[in-house]
Amino acid sequence: GAPIISIFLKPPGVIPPGGSTTICCICQCGFGSFVLYKGSRQLHTLEQSGSRAEFSISNATYKDRGTYNCHYVEGGTIVARSDELEVSVEELRLPRPNLSVLPGHEVTAGADVMFCCTTPHPSTGCYLYLEGQIRAQLLSREQGDCNFSHVQKGDSGRYSCQCYTINASREWSAVSKTLDLVVR
Repeated sequence: GAPIISIFLKPPGVIPPGGSTTICCICQCGFGSFVLYKGSRQLHTLEQSGSRAEFSISNATYKDRGTYNCHYVEGGTIVARSDELEVSVEELRLPRPNLSVLPGHEVTAGADVMFCCTTPHPSTGCYLYLEGQIRAQLLSREQGDCNFSHVQKGDSGRYSCQCYTINASREWSAVSKTLDLVVR
């Protein structure tokens, strides 16, 4: 099958105006170039012999909001394209939540792990991010913004969380400090 491009934000999360992030595109492709699109508009091309391209957004404005994807082009032909990555730019008005993991930062494969994202604000929803993943995970309100899972090798990595208010004008928190999970 055609090669797959993975696309993600590093660091992940909603970006404040003036903030910065990097759009990463990774592909086990050949010798061509990565082309970054926003909607149907071509933004940047990176000649790339390696397997990844990084496009940085610095001093973000509301104009940077939108849907991005990466194409990999060899000799004028698109050989692969990524999923769509949604980039959000919003004022971060709530304090940074606290991310914790039980039983600890190092666990064995198959173990039960609990991530908790705690915030002083009462009615919020929180997302758990794993760097390198395009999708965030919505934490369960019923479980007090905790997520229980059987972890596997692929769950190792750098986690963070971010919360928002559940009301008419959705307000976002800053992103938590990161924590690294090692699955042995």
